[in-house]
Amino acid sequence: MNDICIRAGKRAYEIIRDGGFDFDRVTTYFAPATGPRWLLASGFDLTLLTNGLLGCEKATHLVGSSAGALRFAAWLQPEPEKSYRALMESYISTTYTRTDTPATVQASLIGIVNSYIEDDALPFALANKKYRFAIITARAKNLVASESKWVQQLGLGIGFLLNAIKRSYIHYFAERVVFYNGPKPPPFCLRPGFRGRFIPLNQVNFKYALVASGAIPMVVAGVRNIYGAPLGVYRDGGLIDYHLTHNYAAKDDDIVLFFNHQERIIPGWLDKKLSYRLPRADDLDNVLMIHPSPGFVAGLPGGKIPDRDDFAIYIDDPSARIRNWWSAVERAQPLGEEFLELIESGKIRDVVEKIEIP
Repeated sequence: MNDICIRAGKRAYEIIRDGGFDFDRVTTYFAPATGPRWLLASGFDLTLLTNGLLGCEKATHLVGSSAGALRFAAWLQPEPEKSYRALMESYISTTYTRTDTPATVQASLIGIVNSYIEDDALPFALANKKYRFAIITARAKNLVASESKWVQQLGLGIGFLLNAIKRSYIHYFAERVVFYNGPKPPPFCLRPGFRGRFIPLNQVNFKYALVASGAIPMVVAGVRNIYGAPLGVYRDGGLIDYHLTHNYAAKDDDIVLFFNHQERIIPGWLDKKLSYRLPRADDLDNVLMIHPSPGFVAGLPGGKIPDRDDFAIYIDDPSARIRNWWSAVERAQPLGEEFLELIESGKIRDVVEKIEIP
């Protein structure tokens, strides 16, 4: 078994090495804003979901932005596995053309959301006792709030330059807004140093928040004036929270589960090209990260992970992209079972490595 790598932060590493891991310690499962790369997490998700491994003793927080939020919204539905598979089907089969605009791409995203979440199922989702859902969005500010392509592009360019100097400058261009279900906000929203707002989810704003969280700047039109939240234009939550940016654990012995498509953890969307931009070590203390091995990735179609560039690469042959993506899903199907076998056999203690932050 060498298709996955297991890495852990300081506290999580000690817990696992001491043989103390069990799923009841997982109080948060975090899903990053990775675009189509989320398809590699599908087998892992479905293994946890169909076996009912999370949220047994107490509710597990499902925290995600963009594609991560799309994944977790399925977990709250009356038939979660069916909803998750409907999401995959709709997401993979959606095609785009050279004439698409941010407005038409937003319409496609709304279609994807409606394909696996029924309006009359929203009360059930919001009352879910097993999972507590948190959707991370970014309320655009200043130039980034514009739907004019060149104005938004200018705003993002300035934002990139300032963000390269200091990450906190991103807040001049975007405000973190977390939409959550449950009796109170997730623990990370209540920690000292949290910067942003938290808004209760309801039947009116659920789908709007979900679409907003996936509204990639320059690609998808933003969602305006979400009910219950401050007025403004809401965009992809990955703009601020691309991968891990908080310590999501409520207690020292909690585990934060994190399936990522790669070893590198990138804080914000604008940090992708900044090799020096790293997450804070303290934010990773409780993290148990699973990611595909290099050998696994080499065995994917074209030796690469599905990504958003595939839409452009295969724009004249979408059936080839669709075949490649379904092949990646099929290849990723056993990853969850491999993880379970490592836990049940105790071998996870031998294979886990520390997350190294220089």
